[in-house]
Amino acid sequence: MQNSGTELLTAEAPGIARAATLLREGRLVAVPTETVYGLAARADSDAAVAAIYRAKGRPDFNPLIVHVAQLEMAENLAVFDSRARELAARFWPGPLTLVLPLREGAAIAPAVTAGLPTIALRMPAHPAMRALSIETGLPLAAPSANRSGGVSPTEAGHVVASLGGKIDAVLDGGPCERGLESTIVALRADGTWQLLRPGPVEESQISGLLGPAHDVTSAKIEAPGQLAQHYAPGKPVRLDAMQAGPDEFLIGFGDVAGDCTLSASGDLAEAAARLYACLHLGSSASQPRIAIAPIPIGGIGAAIRDRLVRAAA
Repeated sequence: MQNSGTELLTAEAPGIARAATLLREGRLVAVPTETVYGLAARADSDAAVAAIYRAKGRPDFNPLIVHVAQLEMAENLAVFDSRARELAARFWPGPLTLVLPLREGAAIAPAVTAGLPTIALRMPAHPAMRALSIETGLPLAAPSANRSGGVSPTEAGHVVASLGGKIDAVLDGGPCERGLESTIVALRADGTWQLLRPGPVEESQISGLLGPAHDVTSAKIEAPGQLAQHYAPGKPVRLDAMQAGPDEFLIGFGDVAGDCTLSASGDLAEAAARLYACLHLGSSASQPRIAIAPIPIGGIGAAIRDRLVRAAA
């Protein structure tokens, strides 16, 4: 099945095999992960990585996350210390990205790291993505599968609406379970660590292993999602709204009912999973503005708030 030149593949053996073939050829395939859909290309090919930037309209100073199938593949690309191995053992496969020193001679296209001496690595947990990664045997650069700065996709239909005709295929693995991009942690040579992007793995879980984070953040863009304006639905966004104005699409939470509700029961995990789906609905709604109910900032609420602040910027 195709959509304007983009193949739609099922996340079963034939579809995964087809996707692997396309990736090995240097083509672009949108893939499901437990967080959001990623736009994958082989990370060792300058031409394939350049195609990601063209399709997304992505700034060339914004580095890409590289997805790996096994720890051995990761250690061929980055220098792991005891902290990195401890975090990988605890949270991989899963929604944690590690920013580590790039290993000398690593087979990675320079554009992947945006000229930085570090590389961002993740081992996804989604079974279709894991099967695909193993079948290709390649590290895969895979930012979110949407136009740069827009709302991240949590369903195959979101990808087609944003990038249909601009990429070679979409591997449809159903709705993403987590619905929020991975937590990104940078491990520094001086023994400190920094939280570059909040996500499903909470800061307290990291600090429980490594001690408190170092608060001073580099001025450089070291990882995806650090741009001040990101996840934008293309309309003005008002936060902490208790009710909608006459021209607003209201995204509700808890006791604040909306045109779309993140979680009527006030469940933050459900809210994270539904966040981008609701932003997509708000983006396509007839109302010219979007209002969003207050979200508690404890736990994963901090990650949700981070995305909303950037969407409203």
